Amino acid sequence: MNERIRAPKVRVVEEDGTHQLGILPTAQAIRIAKERGLDLVEVAPNADPPVCKIVNYGKYKYIQEKHKKEAHKHHKAGKVKEMKFRIGIDPHDYLIKITHAEDFLAEGHKVRIQLQFRGRQMAHQELGHKLAQKIKADLLTMGHVDQEPKMAGRNINMQISPLPGQQRHRKFKTHLKGVTEHTDIKHQEGHDPREDKHDQEDDHHDDDHHDDNHAAPAPQPTEPPPAS
Repeated sequence: MNERIRAPKVRVVEEDGTHQLGILPTAQAIRIAKERGLDLVEVAPNADPPVCKIVNYGKYKYIQEKHKKEAHKHHKAGKVKEMKFRIGIDPHDYLIKITHAEDFLAEGHKVRIQLQFRGRQMAHQELGHKLAQKIKADLLTMGHVDQEPKMAGRNINMQISPLPGQQRHRKFKTHLKGVTEHTDIKHQEGHDPREDKHDQEDDHHDDDHHDDNHAAPAPQPTEPPPAS
């Protein structure tokens, strides 16, 4: 910029980027820029002679940074977020999870859905496939299915990719009770608390060895000691 330009002659371009003043001695080009209250900025140093533009340097720098951020935003690869659903999930819990899934798709991430069977639920796999179709239908306005629901061990897996931004339309709202706005979430150590990658429940604690129809007996009240 200005006196830091080392080339003896430069090709000068006007602020609008279309009109040129031609090839001028660098000192003359700097003088013209300063007379206008602007700066001479080298924009193509490898050209012969180098190309310089008469601009407001602060404004020019701001626009360059803005374009760089936009380019980075558009080329930033989305992540794969994981969401786990239990067969027979509570309607309120379902609403929270499906809203978070919409959040991820709105942010450009893919969503890997895992439907988990526990214990005797394996005898009713049709319930899992029914839930998978419900999730697929609820996210239809935000994403398309890359991997159709497929049984894998004790789980049904499915993957959904986001639709192009202009085609996305949210079905669920993030202000529902129990749902945290993603802008308010503080990510710690790279973990997104909306994601079920590190589930709070231990998947190995299955209820194969428990009978849901036989609850543990209630503790019997202790008789008070005899009065002295």
